[in-house]
Amino acid sequence: MSTSETTVAAGPSEELARPPAPPAPPSRRRRRAKPRMPFRARLRRDWPLLLMVAPAGLLLLVFHYLPALGNVVAFQDYNPYAGDSPLQAFLYSEWIGFGNFETLFGDPAFWEALWNTLSITAFQLVFFFPLPIALAIMLNSVLSAKLRTFVQTVVYLPHFFSWVLVVTFFVQMLGGAGLLSQELRQAGIEPPGIMTNPDTFIVLVTAESVWKDVGWGMIVFLAALAMIDTNLYEQSAVDGAGRWRRLWHITLPGLRPVIVLLLILRLGDALSVGFEQFLLQRDAVGRGAAEVLDTFVYHHSITTGDFGFGAAAGLFKAAVGLVLILVANRFAHMLGERGLISRS
Repeated sequence: MSTSETTVAAGPSEELARPPAPPAPPSRRRRRAKPRMPFRARLRRDWPLLLMVAPAGLLLLVFHYLPALGNVVAFQDYNPYAGDSPLQAFLYSEWIGFGNFETLFGDPAFWEALWNTLSITAFQLVFFFPLPIALAIMLNSVLSAKLRTFVQTVVYLPHFFSWVLVVTFFVQMLGGAGLLSQELRQAGIEPPGIMTNPDTFIVLVTAESVWKDVGWGMIVFLAALAMIDTNLYEQSAVDGAGRWRRLWHITLPGLRPVIVLLLILRLGDALSVGFEQFLLQRDAVGRGAAEVLDTFVYHHSITTGDFGFGAAAGLFKAAVGLVLILVANRFAHMLGERGLISRS
């Protein structure tokens, strides 16, 4: 047999033994960019929304963005009487660079106020932040709509009270001449100084915050619970899942985006635990327990007229808050959540 015949004879067997070729990848069609709508057309389309947002934008511009330009006094020995107008005061005040920050970081009272602020924030983050979630879950399980509305109204009502009224209420209940002290004295028991004890002041201010604002947080989480599909609960109940399994696998995952968002916002505001609440009780428990950064700025800057020093403390608060927001937002992305700032 010739070589050509052998080659021809072996051709079909080799073709049968050869593995099939992989299918060709589908051709990718190039997406055409949508023509961009002209600005005037978009303005005609969206003018009702822009008109609705305009008051909030004007509020932010006047009370937030424009005053932010005044942070320049943090780098000056600012003298409001240096000129005939605020602009001249900015121009004629002496530029001292980071001198205010050096004075701020060298003041032991500042570090004491910073430690008190961080301690109160951490304590409230552990013992206050989960309470609205738990209260919303319990209230959402109540079948009676009238009872649910009544409890929601009663718990939410203190949110509208001022801190003066809240502190006065606690003084009347827990103070030295309050209702609890009178009842204990009639029973022959010496009442504890709840409103004047610096060791338990952190618990007191957390209790006041819970009584005042737990209803507001509950409203937010109740709205998030309303967005969860009820069919998921019915299907899981048919599959034999108990109440705790439904809570762990349906309710909490449904609340997780809102929890992460509020946690990011709370961390960004970590150095602002309040002003009026602590100013009203500072004299009762002492500066060592009730001095936070807001009251520190008031007593060391506003009352003394050292506005550059106070601006430096405020700028430090803003910088720390920005760093905490970015770190918490990054951690939210690691958990698979959108966070406050979306990824690029």
